[in-house]
Amino acid sequence: MIEYVDIIYGLAWGDEGKGKIANAMANKYDFVCRWNGGPNAGHTVYVNGQKHKTHIIPSGIFAGKKCVIGPGCVINIDKFFEEIQGLRTAGFDTSLIKISPNAHIITEAHINYDKQHLGHLGTTSQGIAPCYSDKMLRRGRRAIEMMDREWIWDGELSGTVLCEGAQSVWLDIDHGDYPYVTSSSTLPYAACSLGFSPKKIRNIIGVAKAYDTKSGVDPLFPTTLWNDPVLNSIIELGGEYGSTTGRKRLVNWLNLDKLKKSILLSGCTKLIINKCDVLEKIGVFKLIHGNEILHFVSFKEMKEYVMRALLLSSGSDLHDIVWSGDVEKI
Repeated sequence: MIEYVDIIYGLAWGDEGKGKIANAMANKYDFVCRWNGGPNAGHTVYVNGQKHKTHIIPSGIFAGKKCVIGPGCVINIDKFFEEIQGLRTAGFDTSLIKISPNAHIITEAHINYDKQHLGHLGTTSQGIAPCYSDKMLRRGRRAIEMMDREWIWDGELSGTVLCEGAQSVWLDIDHGDYPYVTSSSTLPYAACSLGFSPKKIRNIIGVAKAYDTKSGVDPLFPTTLWNDPVLNSIIELGGEYGSTTGRKRLVNWLNLDKLKKSILLSGCTKLIINKCDVLEKIGVFKLIHGNEILHFVSFKEMKEYVMRALLLSSGSDLHDIVWSGDVEKI
């Protein structure tokens, strides 16, 4: 029987540090689950000073927790076993990892179609969209058909559950800047596809950064941003390179209007804001609000402005903001 479910997800355009937060919180839970996306996502986690990357396997594996890849995910079998081998070599217990029998399998045909037809949208060329397309056309191949039984999940969650999302609100297939979106539902309600009632949800934990970033193509992030030397310094200081592709991310100042909207849309109750130290290092404090760029003399002043704007927002369920990933406060 499930006691409660907490959900971690991104409030912007991805790359907010969700994996780091999920890893830091995982010890509190019996299960850590992934509900959407495929190897187009990437989480970077440090364990005892060692850097580890996962693309489809939940971050709970680093804490020795039962990990489930849900039915809303898509699996590249070769890449999955590459991750498994890397984790085994690093000493992690991969027997804890299970895949929903209803997760769909990415084929070479999916990858080839992606490379040939979808590159102009800034995809990662991992075959994600074609795989989801075949799923909806009722001609996809599922994990139960393609993978050994040892990896197949029995569909039973129990105890306490942490769900970690891939991508973020503004990449959601329904609510993002279509067509510059991902192919799955990134909002926290989609975590229920793992097989639990929404009544079991306790905390909805949204993650953002003190500035905005975007991997790939999107008119909301014009290429003129490359010309700003301060924004370019954020790229280097913040290590803003894609975990999956390695490509440099476009950076802009935090758009408070978009953040408020994503909080309201997703029902966020707790907010974590990462990468505050990057702004403090460059000594420039700006954000976008009311379609204007606002300047602040210190990070403290900017932080107080953000707190007032978000916590007093009409209709918001948000009641707690944590800065720079102090997850013990969650």
